[in-house]
Amino acid sequence: KAMCSDKLKTGLLVASYFVYLLVGAAVFQVLERTAEKQEKMAAAQMKEAFLQNFTHLTVVEMEQFMKNLTEAIQNGVYSVGNESEIEDSNWDFSNSFFFAGTVVSTIGYGTLHPKTAGGQIFCVFFALFGIPLNIVFLHRVGKMLSLLCKKLGKFLHEKGMRKKKIKFLTLLFFLATGILVFLCLPSVFFQITEGWSYSEGIYFAFITLSTIGFGDYVVGKQPGRNYFSYYRTLVAIWILFGLAWIALLFNL
Repeated sequence: KAMCSDKLKTGLLVASYFVYLLVGAAVFQVLERTAEKQEKMAAAQMKEAFLQNFTHLTVVEMEQFMKNLTEAIQNGVYSVGNESEIEDSNWDFSNSFFFAGTVVSTIGYGTLHPKTAGGQIFCVFFALFGIPLNIVFLHRVGKMLSLLCKKLGKFLHEKGMRKKKIKFLTLLFFLATGILVFLCLPSVFFQITEGWSYSEGIYFAFITLSTIGFGDYVVGKQPGRNYFSYYRTLVAIWILFGLAWIALLFNL
């Protein structure tokens, strides 16, 4: 019975965690999308104006243009390409879900961030409740993984292995599989999808999973590259399980 209620608790926790992220993503999308569209239109107009007058701009006007352009790029608005760029939102569902995941996991790349007052206030409350929920979730997943560890240990113990050796071997096993599954393989995937070098992939994976999150490398953000849909959602799930693996390592 205890086992059953434990499984139920875990199921409820996982479900409520994902529902929390999905609801958060939907709210961010609603709050940020319109403002972003206006920003993109303004950037497009600025570019047009520049192209019409660039032969006789004064130094001051030129500096102002550079300042505006830098600001737009920092806000994730690239005024390159055609009209379809305006339709492509940084706050579509996949991106919003990815953003919600980076908020609760405290990675915070800084490339995508709420710019409206509503979005910013919502972000504060979303993080306030989301970060503890994330910790509980990771702890629970880590616990489930350490049960696997115990089963493995029990099996080895029955085979007549010493306790110390078992501890060392399980730690080694989880360290090796984790490094393979969460660092080495994803880096190959990033190399293909993002066009980064393998070492850049490893660097990105480490900076992400250690929750440092500089934001110098971020997935799905290069203008002109075609990503498959749900790419960032997949990456968000990789991050969550990667963080759970790290939590397990600390547990062990």
